[in-house]
Amino acid sequence: MKLPSEAELLRIFIGESDKHHGRPLYEVIVEEARKRGLAGATVLRGTIGFGKNSRIHTAKILRLSEDLPMVVEIVDKPERIAEFLPILEGMVGEGLVTLERVRVLIYRHNAAE
Repeated sequence: MKLPSEAELLRIFIGESDKHHGRPLYEVIVEEARKRGLAGATVLRGTIGFGKNSRIHTAKILRLSEDLPMVVEIVDKPERIAEFLPILEGMVGEGLVTLERVRVLIYRHNAAE
């Protein structure tokens, strides 16, 4: 897939313990993005953070949290992201979803795959 130089970055902030039909929400989001042919998705696990309720979630050894912050990032063409948003709306019960324009500088893959 060739991405245009101007694309969008969809960023989804959720908790590690968030579920969708009993499965980790971040996994379901990535699988759904792949199924729909989006250019790519990455999940980042935070070491500390807080959200709307101002409760600190941390990975400190003395204060282990089972609900660390998770961020799912998806980059694609604006129209592809727009098509994905209603699906995402049905999955995210709590969290934050942001959208921003980005400039794609390099997007390559191994031709042998």
